[in-house]
Amino acid sequence: MLSQKLPHRVTFGEMVETKGAGGVVSRDFVKRHECAAKMIYARGNETVEAARLEGRAIYKVKVISCMAARSVTSDWRMRDARSGEEYAIIEVDKVTDPEWVYVVVEQGNET
Repeated sequence: MLSQKLPHRVTFGEMVETKGAGGVVSRDFVKRHECAAKMIYARGNETVEAARLEGRAIYKVKVISCMAARSVTSDWRMRDARSGEEYAIIEVDKVTDPEWVYVVVEQGNET
């Protein structure tokens, strides 16, 4: 059953700039894709250990490959649809497996 294999629900948002009154530019992430996902806690390398020491977790997120998932880039943000936790996207792997897109994310990163 797919829901057991992909127990999380995530959204991906793209940074969009809008001009308001007086030419004031505001930036916000606009939801472009929502899907089921599996979040795999990363461990081991120096980058992961350094982030952990600073209180940030790094995850490898597995989502089903589709046009929307393949459009995700490292400029976007990922959000856990249930908890609202936001993650910075570090890397997107669209080529390793044609059935899946793997997204490496870091918890607690602000832009």
